[in-house]
Amino acid sequence: MNNQFSNIIEEFKWRGSLKDYTTNADSILINEKITCYNGFDPTAKSLHIGNLIPILGLQRLQKYGHTPIVIVGGGTGMIGDPSGRTDERKLMSEALIEENLAGIRGQLEKFLDFDNKKNPAQIINNAEWLNQINLIDFLRDTGKFFNINNMLGKDSVKNRLSRDEGISFTEFSYQLLQAYDFLYLFENYNCSFQMGGSDQWGNIVAGIDLIRKKNPLNKNKAHGITYPLLTTSSGEKFGKSIDGAVTLDPNVTIPYKLFQYFYNSSDDEVLNYIKLFTDINIEEFNELEKTTLESPYKREAQLFLSKEITRIVHGEKGMNSALRQTEGLNHGKWEILNNNDFSDLYIGSESINQLSRKKLSNGVNIQELTVDYDLCKSLGESKRLINQGGISLNGKKITDPEMKVFENDLKANKILIISKGKKNHKIIKVD
Repeated sequence: MNNQFSNIIEEFKWRGSLKDYTTNADSILINEKITCYNGFDPTAKSLHIGNLIPILGLQRLQKYGHTPIVIVGGGTGMIGDPSGRTDERKLMSEALIEENLAGIRGQLEKFLDFDNKKNPAQIINNAEWLNQINLIDFLRDTGKFFNINNMLGKDSVKNRLSRDEGISFTEFSYQLLQAYDFLYLFENYNCSFQMGGSDQWGNIVAGIDLIRKKNPLNKNKAHGITYPLLTTSSGEKFGKSIDGAVTLDPNVTIPYKLFQYFYNSSDDEVLNYIKLFTDINIEEFNELEKTTLESPYKREAQLFLSKEITRIVHGEKGMNSALRQTEGLNHGKWEILNNNDFSDLYIGSESINQLSRKKLSNGVNIQELTVDYDLCKSLGESKRLINQGGISLNGKKITDPEMKVFENDLKANKILIISKGKKNHKIIKVD
């Protein structure tokens, strides 16, 4: 345990990972050992980088002796959470949900200790109980405890009601199912805490109220804690990039892209990210903060954050690959890249940047490639840059504007990387 902090609340607050909590929740977390859950709906086969906040929250709870439960929403995933949405979610098939659940389970097992003898983590699918619900019984035994006026007052509902498309009864009922999850875990798993993002506060409170009404003798034993929802300094949703969501799946977001996402953090946000996403201690943080404030151009904080996050998600091997690929692409050290690196970059490149192998057999003019893949606006600009030494193919400067690119120019027999300057690269996948 990190002895820098006397208790979990002190650490949560210092790291900026605690926003709201119910009355006495802080005292209980400090003085007692509890079971806490956080839910993840299987809307994709991979969690995204924003999910690291609750995952690390559960990890830190376990470090202080509490028992974490991860609920993967095989049941609620059939409905869809309206929180943070402006439109209706597309309903997923059971087969797709099962596929997504398998991917999420594998990722969660990297972070939580499921073999701990004192407080082992658990992963539970809420389909185990939600799929067994009888509608009439549910309405009589659970629905009667919910007030429509209160349900309409939830932000996730109000935001949708203000739009022309409104909200379906299916998504409107999501808050009942989440509350029922908490009740079920409270009664069957001795789980008295629920954790979630700040946008889940209303749903968490609804679950606490349901537990209190159904268990009057234990009415003060259920609690909730939330963590802040992050946005970048530019106002974008955290974890999004120009290529889409940054995920924890190396086949979707290769370690290099994860590394680059955090390396590009602004000076305004990087120090907060280091507190939130790493286990840095106070002394190390203070030293890094001093260096960053005095010499921000060195980007030592960004390098530390990128390395730690990539190591946490993809291990030492993934972190070393990301470092090598960064040195190769971003610092011009192409000679250190190997075939495995080029294969990684092939996986991580956008599907839109594709080229026919058949076309390469006859050769493709380098100027055409730079224009076709949006490195240059015109053939004239491309020719001018080539003559100035500003265009490279796989790290080698092009000197002849009429040069043709053939199949034998491929790296790992499937990829071309055309560069304008030192840092503007287009990765082209050859089918």
